[in-house]
Amino acid sequence: MALLFASIATFSQKVGLNIGDKAPEISMMSPNGEAITLSSLKGQMVLIDFWASWCGPCRRENPNVVQVYNRYKDLKFKNGKGFTVFGVSLDKNIESWKKAIVTDKLTWPNHVSDLKGWQNSAAAQFNVKSIPASYLINANGVIVGRNLRGSALESTLKQYLN
Repeated sequence: MALLFASIATFSQKVGLNIGDKAPEISMMSPNGEAITLSSLKGQMVLIDFWASWCGPCRRENPNVVQVYNRYKDLKFKNGKGFTVFGVSLDKNIESWKKAIVTDKLTWPNHVSDLKGWQNSAAAQFNVKSIPASYLINANGVIVGRNLRGSALESTLKQYLN
């Protein structure tokens, strides 16, 4: 009987966009043309960061994200190890996107885009109407925070440290 309840609990996790929901899957191409999936990052805390090279507020937030990434990328969390960023670009121009990654020192390996601008399929799936926009997910892919900017990102991550 316990096995039955465990199985039901496993399958009852709702996919959605609210805190406590399992984040929808994203699969897109990197700047080098390789497919990267959000689910490939399972086991880490992940900031899904919707941004673009042409977005002033995004570029102004990038130094904060870089600082938090560098501080937390190797730390242990309650249900996983490490913190990373899954950067979803709403760019249309691949060269502008690549240049912004280098210029802003976005050293995490998970950059993706379909180069469709505001028609980006992941942005549509996550109901992104303005950028920057973000979702913080735990090691199980469950949303634990939304639109955490400035010190709010770091203070939320601290709550999940082991």
